[in-house]
Amino acid sequence: MTAPRATIRLQLHAGFTLDDACARVGYYADLGVSHLYLSPITRARAGSTHGYDVIDHGCVNPELGGEPALRRLAQAARGRGLGLIADIVPNHMAAHPDNRWWRDVLAHGAASAHARCFDIDWDPPDAALRGKVLLPVLAEPYGEALARGAIRLRHDPDGGAPALEAAGALYPVAAPSIPRGLSGASLEDMYDPARDAGRRRLHELLERQHYRLAWWRTAPDQINWRRFFEISELVGVRVEDEAVFEAVHAMVLRLYAEGILDGLRIDHIDGLAAPGAYLRRLGQRLARAGEPYVVVEKILAPEESPDPRWRTDGTTGYDFMDQVGALLHAPDAEAPLRVFWQALTGDVRAPREQLEAARRRMLARHFPSERLALARCLARIARQDLRTRDWSAQAIDRALSAVLTAFPVYRSYAEDGGRGEADRRVCRAAFARAAQLLPAPAGGADAALLELLDGWLDGSPGPDPEARALALRRFQQLTPPLAAKALEDTLFYRYGPLLSRNEVGAAPDCFALAPAEFLARTRARAQAHPRAMLATATHDHKRGEDARARLAALSEMPQRWRDTALRWIQALPAANDAPTLADRYLLVQTLVGAWPADWGAGDDMPDDAALADWFGRIGQWQTKALREAKLHTSWTDPDPAYEDAAQGLLDFLRADPAGRGLLEEIAAFAAGLAPAGMVNSLVQTLLRNTLPGVPDLYQGTELWDFSLVDPDNRRPVDYARREALLAQARATSAPDLSDAAWRSGAVKLALIQRLLAARARTPALYAGADCEAVPVHGPRSGQVLAWLRRHADGDALIVAPHLCALALADYARGRADAARGYWADTVLRLPAARWRNALDGRRIAPLADGSLPLAEALRDLPVALCLSGPPGDE
Repeated sequence: MTAPRATIRLQLHAGFTLDDACARVGYYADLGVSHLYLSPITRARAGSTHGYDVIDHGCVNPELGGEPALRRLAQAARGRGLGLIADIVPNHMAAHPDNRWWRDVLAHGAASAHARCFDIDWDPPDAALRGKVLLPVLAEPYGEALARGAIRLRHDPDGGAPALEAAGALYPVAAPSIPRGLSGASLEDMYDPARDAGRRRLHELLERQHYRLAWWRTAPDQINWRRFFEISELVGVRVEDEAVFEAVHAMVLRLYAEGILDGLRIDHIDGLAAPGAYLRRLGQRLARAGEPYVVVEKILAPEESPDPRWRTDGTTGYDFMDQVGALLHAPDAEAPLRVFWQALTGDVRAPREQLEAARRRMLARHFPSERLALARCLARIARQDLRTRDWSAQAIDRALSAVLTAFPVYRSYAEDGGRGEADRRVCRAAFARAAQLLPAPAGGADAALLELLDGWLDGSPGPDPEARALALRRFQQLTPPLAAKALEDTLFYRYGPLLSRNEVGAAPDCFALAPAEFLARTRARAQAHPRAMLATATHDHKRGEDARARLAALSEMPQRWRDTALRWIQALPAANDAPTLADRYLLVQTLVGAWPADWGAGDDMPDDAALADWFGRIGQWQTKALREAKLHTSWTDPDPAYEDAAQGLLDFLRADPAGRGLLEEIAAFAAGLAPAGMVNSLVQTLLRNTLPGVPDLYQGTELWDFSLVDPDNRRPVDYARREALLAQARATSAPDLSDAAWRSGAVKLALIQRLLAARARTPALYAGADCEAVPVHGPRSGQVLAWLRRHADGDALIVAPHLCALALADYARGRADAARGYWADTVLRLPAARWRNALDGRRIAPLADGSLPLAEALRDLPVALCLSGPPGDE
């Protein structure tokens, strides 16, 4: 199989099917991608908009058109030289009766042939749950639901088995629990909850099932099966079991062997019991049909790399998204912006301390069942040795909670003979920090217990290997959801000095990245995983890549931004500090970042209908942000008064005369900042498409992307507009650089098309790992990124500005002649060659001493890709 040259992520659902994707093959081929990268194609719950709630791994989703549509897409793609990569979901399925595996477990309990598919504890401490599956699906406590008639026995008029109706679903009834010889109508009458006797009999019937219906609030404390994160609608799958692996992967392996699929993206690799073993098994199966391309969804800490034992081409690109984002931020802005945030919140704790507080909340209120189950496993290990049997589950839980609070990465990988070197470093840091978090000082009883925990969880052999293996698995499958929910879905909504650094894959204490460090990480990734994806937008991002690029420009003017934002915050109405100053600051950042590029201020303000739609999207984001923060309202305990006050800010801006005046001021600021954001956007676009790795584009982001967190970032794409702009770009030798082209995003689309065309013309140049810094001399030498990729047949020179987007804003106003003067006499020192600008075909002449003036390389655009042949080549 040919490795992908560039990919495009497409979100499939009933509103955008495989046949709809087929209709766009020509567009994406003309844009220059080599592979369509599809969201999950397996059958999901009816109406799913994302596909991760799988109900059948062995079937292409009929809502997407089924396997015939997939084959039509593959054929059309092959006709234009494109391949297909599919996102697969081995970690979880929908915990719903529509899932026949799950339904069979509910019907037959531990005796089900599919019981091995799921991580279910059939012998939990709660005697009422032994042999049962907890189903926390009821909207109210069980007794109230029963009395209200929210649970009923229903017969099938077509003669099928009766079922229990609850929470909008039909659950199976164990056949032996129903009296024989009764008709359907008689059964419903017999178990009628409207009558005392019927309600009593219905309760007795429910008690005889292999599941226990319960109030949804019981899940954190009582759940006895592994979920995806804390989502009780998704059940974990045991693909470490060989039979389960085969059942989950049979269809995708067949499609790969037939050449329908060319590669796979593995969703949430950290959720699996043994990622390394899984990837080896998958790789071996795929290799029977050719060289596989496999990337994994993996969140890496700033200094972390994928486990070198893994058989994978790399990650899906969150690491690159974080690094290129940090590169766009001025480090000197971090301190003043953090001080400003602390003044708004009154919270002076370091980001790490705030993250630890979020982790403690998650452990206490969202994952107590998982935490206590792990503590019980460790207590069992302690009881095997007379020297450790005195340690109680309670003491172990206290020390364990400190370790979980301090754990600095998503998980450890103590398989294949125990911890690797990277794991050992991580665990040393985690246990050292845990000792500081515990009340007892180092050297006390808790310190001794921490040492024991470290040994029990290191993957080494010991007494009762079954208990050790279970404890390690529970630990390694608890830290990933804990990390994600504490950081991405809590702290990133309650800590906001600058929201452009609150993104999937980022760390709250990593604000900026120096060019030398960025280049070092780029080269390290290229050496280890030269075919890893490079992403700047995904279906999971919290705000669009161009919203982040615009907000990053604020780091070049922190004092002006602080003064401006404070004035707006104080002008927004609030009663009794609701919404708080901090929440108002998060809102004004969002308004500035998400203001569309083709909107202006004053006479250029959009009409009321467009503004109403935009405010609807902002309102949806705001509600989610407030609930995820869990400070004043939450998903589990919403505070309508606080949420109404927050909505009142949007109503004020839309309808109140004073609010409209403030909105126009915000709009004018956003419109003025927009050109600098566009400069930053082109920088990250250039780097994604030219540095070592596989550039991954997210649907629709060929134009400016100011989307917000899902579901906003999965809105329909206006393909007609993009196709028209692409046709115009391909019809001209040089991109349109007019003000209108900048505002529409046509400049960005043309840049992507030309960069991908350059990759297609000379793929060998981009396949290597070489990337070296170019010497820069002159007054702006500190504001330039200049890197060289070398090959025997020629070189590629990558040139972009660094932390001077405000000064170069005239590029994005269609006034390149004014902008290029910024570069003054700054030059690049390059090897002797004849250079050509890949974006417009223009020859670039070096000076007599061989140096290349930046004003010449960046004559018309703030970025450049220059290509050369050997000396003397024309």
